[in-house]
Amino acid sequence: MLSYILLDKKFLILLFIINFLGTIYGYYWYGSQLASTPAIFIPFVPDSPTASLFFTIFLLFFIFGKNIPYIEALAIVSLFKYGMWAVVMNLLTMAVTGSLNAAGYMLIASHLGMAIQGLLYAPFYKIKLRHLTVAGIVVLHNEIIDYVFGQMPIYSTLTTYMNEIGYFTFWLSVLSILLAYYLTIYRKERKA
Repeated sequence: MLSYILLDKKFLILLFIINFLGTIYGYYWYGSQLASTPAIFIPFVPDSPTASLFFTIFLLFFIFGKNIPYIEALAIVSLFKYGMWAVVMNLLTMAVTGSLNAAGYMLIASHLGMAIQGLLYAPFYKIKLRHLTVAGIVVLHNEIIDYVFGQMPIYSTLTTYMNEIGYFTFWLSVLSILLAYYLTIYRKERKA
């Protein structure tokens, strides 16, 4: 039943439109941070919209029956990583401040959806180890840009915890890579 829904053309087109619009909104959301970001770091700052861009590209090709494994690997790893990262950061904000505004709840819901959708399409990805290796290098490189060069998403209430957040984010990246490996490469090798 779930596979039927996930493969339905109308559902895929709807999912594509939602992700396309969400990606545009995500880049808009980062507008003020991007305005003060040195040009060399701009591609590394809007993490979540770039993750949803990868998935949007995957959906566009998938609708037409084509696979693009490098984009698929980037999508599954980054959607899970940045989706869960935003959920945890907003819950941490609520723990630190004692409350969360409506935008914070919207971010939790939308980013949890990001993480889940990337995993739901895992059976349809054509990822091999080389594709996942590239995706892993990209997300781990992004940790260096974020936490060594100070380009991470701005959560003003959490700035005191940047070292701990950087440490958590590194291990979340590792978990995301391993989860992508398990759901795509490992499972398919076991079935063969």
